[in-house]
Amino acid sequence: MKPRPTVRRRPPAALPPTSGAVTVRAVRRGDLEQVIALDATVTGLEKRSYWERVYRRYGHAPRGEQRWFLVAVAGSEVVGFLIGEVRDWEFGSPPCGWLFAIDIDPRVRQAGIGTRLLSALSEALRAVGVRKLRTLLANDNTLILSFFRSQGMMAAPMIPLEMDLPPAPARGRA
Repeated sequence: MKPRPTVRRRPPAALPPTSGAVTVRAVRRGDLEQVIALDATVTGLEKRSYWERVYRRYGHAPRGEQRWFLVAVAGSEVVGFLIGEVRDWEFGSPPCGWLFAIDIDPRVRQAGIGTRLLSALSEALRAVGVRKLRTLLANDNTLILSFFRSQGMMAAPMIPLEMDLPPAPARGRA
């Protein structure tokens, strides 16, 4: 089995809130190791196979697909990312944008990077005629809740529901 590469992250220079030192662009294959490392820093879990699948789906969507995987880059370092798409008619809703991942390196939070990523997605959504952006988050994630509220997001007229599923029954040999 091939050993996994170790990702070493250098602390980025402090970024003032109005810094133009960050570029927002579409993700590139070469960014994926840094995205995985950033997510692991924030969540405490390395989810390499998950991120490989996400990259295949969102990292190089065919022309005309309404999916975005954006990164914020300072120098050559990924300091944030965002993933979103347009979903059509699900839950009885006309086409709307869905943001399902956003992470900012904790060392450079409050430098406007999340706002720049969200603005880039919002512009892309407006360009394809979408006028509504939604997301879901855990009700105890006050950090991201505060960020979204500061961006003008509020409770949606939807109620998320869930239920626990029992384990699948063991299959015996036939």
